[in-house]
Amino acid sequence: MTGISIFFTVLFYLASIVFIVGMARKIYQYWVTPAPLKIPTAPTPLTKTGVYMRMAREVTLFESLFKSNKWTWLFGWMFHIGLFLVLIRHIRYFWPGEIPEIFLLTQPFKYAAFAMVIGLVGLIGRRIFVERVRYISAPSDYLMLLMLLIIGVSGVVMTFTTNHTDVVMVKDFASGLITFNWADMPTEIQWVIHLLMVIVLIAIFPISKLLHVPGIFFSPTRNQVDDARRRRHISPWALEQEANNDEKLGQTLGKDNN
Repeated sequence: MTGISIFFTVLFYLASIVFIVGMARKIYQYWVTPAPLKIPTAPTPLTKTGVYMRMAREVTLFESLFKSNKWTWLFGWMFHIGLFLVLIRHIRYFWPGEIPEIFLLTQPFKYAAFAMVIGLVGLIGRRIFVERVRYISAPSDYLMLLMLLIIGVSGVVMTFTTNHTDVVMVKDFASGLITFNWADMPTEIQWVIHLLMVIVLIAIFPISKLLHVPGIFFSPTRNQVDDARRRRHISPWALEQEANNDEKLGQTLGKDNN
């Protein structure tokens, strides 16, 4: 293997370890964080089925964002659906051995890269030109969007320009990362930039605002049933605290009686 291939192979594994450990830690933190109050936002679902339907609409259609701001919803949805389709198409590169015929159906998904890029340009423009959004935007917000835009643009350059990257080498390198049968990677500048930005994004994902990906499933404003009028909502940690308080009260009363 060439030196640059070894460097990026090691970098990929390090970033993957950081991603897995970081994501597991954050998801566990979300899982154990107490939610003592019923705070679902209206219109509130009254059953668990309603919660599941609400979460499905939120994840796939961005329902609350659509109700809030149509332009932000349009650019955000374009980016996310474009990214989703592009990621599905990228599975073919990591698939060991011969690619199943079903992946041939994902070939048109390459055009979703344009939706991804257009959506990102719109979201960057929103942070620059909308005053109230610009006021609350941190440098990291621009950095995330810019990094994703570089990934999208470099992918478009590799796919739709005459300066193509050797896809056979890309597949050998990518599938080799999964099977530990390492191979050399292409050295075209657009590929190197694309891969470097992806690796950096993987590494910083657990400490960035991109954590809304798993975080939405733990949002009490979205995942709670509005049944506060029918039954008392007590978190497990509150029940334990209440039991401890009752025990201490019983001990105190026992001492007084003695």
